[in-house]
Amino acid sequence: MMITIKSLTKKFKKHTIIDALDLKMDTGERIALIGSNGAGKTTLIRCLLGEYTFTGSVDIAGKAVRENRTEILKNIGFVPQIPPPIKTSVGQLINFAASVSKTAPERMQQVIEKLGLSYESIKNQAFVKLSGGQKQKVLIAIALGRDAKILMMDEPTASLDPKARKVLFELLAEKMDDTLMLISSHRLAEVAGLVNRVIEMDRGKIILDDKVDDDVHLTSMLSCKITLTHAENAFARSIDNWQFNSNEESTVWTGEIPGPDRLKFLGLLSRYAAILSGVEINEIS
Repeated sequence: MMITIKSLTKKFKKHTIIDALDLKMDTGERIALIGSNGAGKTTLIRCLLGEYTFTGSVDIAGKAVRENRTEILKNIGFVPQIPPPIKTSVGQLINFAASVSKTAPERMQQVIEKLGLSYESIKNQAFVKLSGGQKQKVLIAIALGRDAKILMMDEPTASLDPKARKVLFELLAEKMDDTLMLISSHRLAEVAGLVNRVIEMDRGKIILDDKVDDDVHLTSMLSCKITLTHAENAFARSIDNWQFNSNEESTVWTGEIPGPDRLKFLGLLSRYAAILSGVEINEIS
């Protein structure tokens, strides 16, 4: 078992954030960790990273995380929800991260390029001055451009455009069989296509732990045709983020979406149900 948690309890003063939690997670699982703000998701991840003291036990690969934190972190790729305010340049950050994980920096640079950024154009910029989407891509490159046995990602797709999301899914697909992935999100629809297990937390406890159908491959693509009863500017602005094309009347829209994004996309369409007259979605790869 890759991660074993027993009676994990974390309190801040008198407020209990994680309440006697027991949990096991193993290689090959892609787990959605969901729950509202304050449910304990981020605190759980911080405990897994050995950042907090706690009662109970957290073992990763058979070793206590607090006592063996430096060694364990070498095998964990972490993408935080809020990028840290790092003032060094992107190039310095990549070189440091590569040296710590004993990885060639070129591997991380290649992931940055795959995600749609020019490494040469940002390598001398301070990380803290990058846009939100650029920071997210750099952090993903650091996490995935190394041989990590565990990937922990807190809202990893939040600032990514559809093309970058597709690349992320492809990169995760390459690691899905020999890596444990823990993906934290407020909304299941954001990550449903990525995962094969769902754990929901509320007030520091697990209220749902269930396997889910794993019938959509991370690299699959869907062809979509959306027909509207009439043109709508708000819909046009929303669908533009997905890089769809329309007819002259803006009533028929066509495009492609990554398979893991299907629920996120359907969530967008649901907001315009009153003007939908037809939706066709077919798997093409």
